Amino acid sequence: MFLQSSPLDLALIIERPPSNNSAVTIAELKQLHDIENVRTVQEANEAKADDVEQDIFVYRSIFGSGFTPGNLPVLASLSADVHNEEGVAAESLKADYARPRPYQLDHSLHPICKVTTEANSYPSGHTLSGYLLGYTLAYLSPEKKDLILARTDEYAHNRLVCGVHYPSDVEASKALAAAMFGAMLLNPAFQQRLRDAQKELQTRLGAGSN
Repeated sequence: MFLQSSPLDLALIIERPPSNNSAVTIAELKQLHDIENVRTVQEANEAKADDVEQDIFVYRSIFGSGFTPGNLPVLASLSADVHNEEGVAAESLKADYARPRPYQLDHSLHPICKVTTEANSYPSGHTLSGYLLGYTLAYLSPEKKDLILARTDEYAHNRLVCGVHYPSDVEASKALAAAMFGAMLLNPAFQQRLRDAQKELQTRLGAGSN
């Protein structure tokens, strides 16, 4: 765990989620209906694809055909460990806040991705993982930072296209990821893993040079 020795208190970074009957939640449910009403088949398919993939290789469209776990095993290992940080961080927060998923609160919504019976909407785990991985890859390949972070924003927005999270779930996770990644960078072990992955990217793809 890259955050194991960090004093970072994640509960202080985000506010409690809006209550179920608040004006914010009502407005967010309307926004999800609006997204549902206009989502295209292509958007739905892309959101479903992102729903089942939580690793750094969702960025393959930016790096080309060589951007695969088999070709980049050091990066693949780093991706798995960074993703694991999301589970450690989000699990307790989700349990503490116990926010119902949008479709649990509003049964007229039609989610198109994996659903759950648990009240664990806040924060969004997929989004937290996506931003942690996006920040990691942007650090490794600063010349592609804008493309990477644009794809990260898309990955986060797809949780709304899926109909499984509120916008505030996504916003909270983005804030958490920024704080977590900053703390992770203070860990010498994480710094070494980043150097190893960047060297692999440079060697295999010519990417990651400043």
